[in-house]
Amino acid sequence: MSAAVTRRVTVVTAVHAPSAPFLPEAYKSLCEQWLPDGWEWHWVVQEDGLGDEVRPYVPDDERVTFRQGRPGGPGVARTIALAHTDGEYVRILDADDQLPPGALARDLAVLEADHTIGWATSRALDLLPDGSTVGFPGDPDDGPVERWAVLDFWTANDFRAQVHPATLFVRRDLLLALGGWMALPASEDTGLLLALNAVSRGWFSAEVGLFYRKWAGQATGQASHTDPAERAARMAVVEARARALADVRWRYPPA
Repeated sequence: MSAAVTRRVTVVTAVHAPSAPFLPEAYKSLCEQWLPDGWEWHWVVQEDGLGDEVRPYVPDDERVTFRQGRPGGPGVARTIALAHTDGEYVRILDADDQLPPGALARDLAVLEADHTIGWATSRALDLLPDGSTVGFPGDPDDGPVERWAVLDFWTANDFRAQVHPATLFVRRDLLLALGGWMALPASEDTGLLLALNAVSRGWFSAEVGLFYRKWAGQATGQASHTDPAERAARMAVVEARARALADVRWRYPPA
């Protein structure tokens, strides 16, 4: 009798020196996940840089792969990390964030049950410096996110999506087909989310799927992130990519 094949969910994390001290907490949240029989997780931690500051925070665990590369931003780090993924699904986890128990299993169950769903997102709570969490009203209903729903909402609401790209759980083949994350200095995860929604139905879980840490060093808190000229350029190319995907009429899964 042949041995049972173990299937994997790969968790991809981009990290740089300032966020490295949060890695142990991210790892602890991974260790508190449970998956169905026959499934396991693999954590790929990709440093956006070649220094010595990150490695001491990476746990010594055979389920963890650590790689380094020349700096190019989180989108570049995540995309090159795909070279070390080998599972059917990819879950995003930023170095400074945490997963609540059950998050991986819930998203996995959704995509395993319906092969017309290409990706899943979930409710996120801000994790404040004092350890408290804050939620926000306006999340969509629990259930499918139809094609174009994210782009329509995003364009009507000052380029803010109704689902959080940092909660993304996605089929690996679809992620690769879209080329990974966009080559942008920021909003690369939003660009991927809109591209996914242009070609595939998604899912939103109203249960909390991420604790999104708020701290002074995070990239979205820097002044450069809200520079009006750069932000306008980022949003323009994000939208243009999503609309171009619609124009070529490519869909996932193929008809």
